[in-house]
Amino acid sequence: MVDDAHGMGCLGATGAGCLEHFGLGENQVPILMGTLGKAFGSYGAFVAGSEALIESLIQFARPYIYTTAIPPAVAAATRAALRLLQEEGERREHLHKLVQRFRAGAESLGLELWPSPSAIQPIIVGDDARALRLAEQLRERGYWVSAIRPPTVPEGTARLRVTLSAAHSEVQVDGLLDALQESWRVVGEAGV
Repeated sequence: MVDDAHGMGCLGATGAGCLEHFGLGENQVPILMGTLGKAFGSYGAFVAGSEALIESLIQFARPYIYTTAIPPAVAAATRAALRLLQEEGERREHLHKLVQRFRAGAESLGLELWPSPSAIQPIIVGDDARALRLAEQLRERGYWVSAIRPPTVPEGTARLRVTLSAAHSEVQVDGLLDALQESWRVVGEAGV
């Protein structure tokens, strides 16, 4: 099973997500989940799989059974977003360039990045308090970067979660990199 929350619309030649990006099919990934609230800019989520799986979910998944369907206008907006993602690759290409620019800049600053081709770029900090202080420093500089810490991630792997968007510019990415460098300097001097 793959939860493709960050791949749909962003990864793959046509934006079809992680499966397209890594060349996987239904045989390798029999259950695909995704959200419609990120790259689609809509609301809701989906599960794709075999007829038996979908029928089982329809019959036995209580949250599904007792949930109201999305409004028709939301379904239409999601379909329009899907069409745009399939037909217009410019935003996806721009996003990929921003990710590459950010990764190159972060690596040149000596920041520890974990591999991620997606718009979500984790910077490993390690210490929980240090991650919180760095996020605060970035916020003071006008950048919203979340500190992710246990129990969401394993002990000792607290991180900053940089989230890029096709709406960002190269100037904004460069500004974030400058803010990261300055924040790291300040937090390092403070001994946190």
